[in-house]
Amino acid sequence: MHVATLIAKAGGLDPALVHSLRNAWGGGDAQWLSPDEAAAFHIQAQPANADDVWRSLQGEGVDLVIQPIANRRKKMLIADMDSTMIQQECIDELADEAGVGARVANITARAMNGELDFEGAIDERVGLLAGLGADIIDHVLNTRITYMPGGRALVQTMKAQGAFAALVSGGFTAFTAKVAADLGFDENRANTLGIQEGRLTGKVVRPILGQEAKLDALNDMTARLGIDPADALAVGDGMNDLLMLSRAGTGVALHGKPALQDKCAVKINHGDLTALLFIQGYARDEFIT
Repeated sequence: MHVATLIAKAGGLDPALVHSLRNAWGGGDAQWLSPDEAAAFHIQAQPANADDVWRSLQGEGVDLVIQPIANRRKKMLIADMDSTMIQQECIDELADEAGVGARVANITARAMNGELDFEGAIDERVGLLAGLGADIIDHVLNTRITYMPGGRALVQTMKAQGAFAALVSGGFTAFTAKVAADLGFDENRANTLGIQEGRLTGKVVRPILGQEAKLDALNDMTARLGIDPADALAVGDGMNDLLMLSRAGTGVALHGKPALQDKCAVKINHGDLTALLFIQGYARDEFIT
């Protein structure tokens, strides 16, 4: 047995569309998780035309996720940070303050789409920040970083049901520490910027946390918690998240780069982070905000 979940921006999900699709697929009664925003219904199996329907719904501003009902609610959340839990790429914001923003943003975009080696790309970008005062980190945190809508509700709602929440980023510990504390993550892992005599050295402390390290983090944490990776929900937006998303029971490309979306079964392009609660069957009145 599977469950189909439809999600749109608040007020954007037409009940007639939900009922039409349910009838076409021979589904059970629709459960409204949030009026005119999210609904779900049971179906016997993955429909043969699911991909075509997904593409059609994208044009209407609606996300569609089809997954097995078994093990739908997860015991662990493992999330990327940049452009996932926050709306920015931290290194791009640092670079903009340093006057090399356009150059670094181009490298970031190519790296996140899998066009460049991640380790080489982070070395090149951080090298352009050499000599900046380390106080620029707090300045960027306080003036440029904003949270992705729904992030705190996602973390707190899953934790209220006993889940473990981990923030695992190819960004920097100076940022993940604050983001994790603000949103309520239990643990965070990221790269460390080299700092000497109050200035950025232009180096990243080894080892660099990239795609393999994110996968290792998922495996390490689930083993420590005594759960299976199938019990985890992972979310990210770039190709350096692919192994982590592929290993988790549910891997979500959230507003993902094209190369990542091509490889992920679960894609959220219109909803915010609360969509990750809806696909687990949480109703809006269960959210912890």
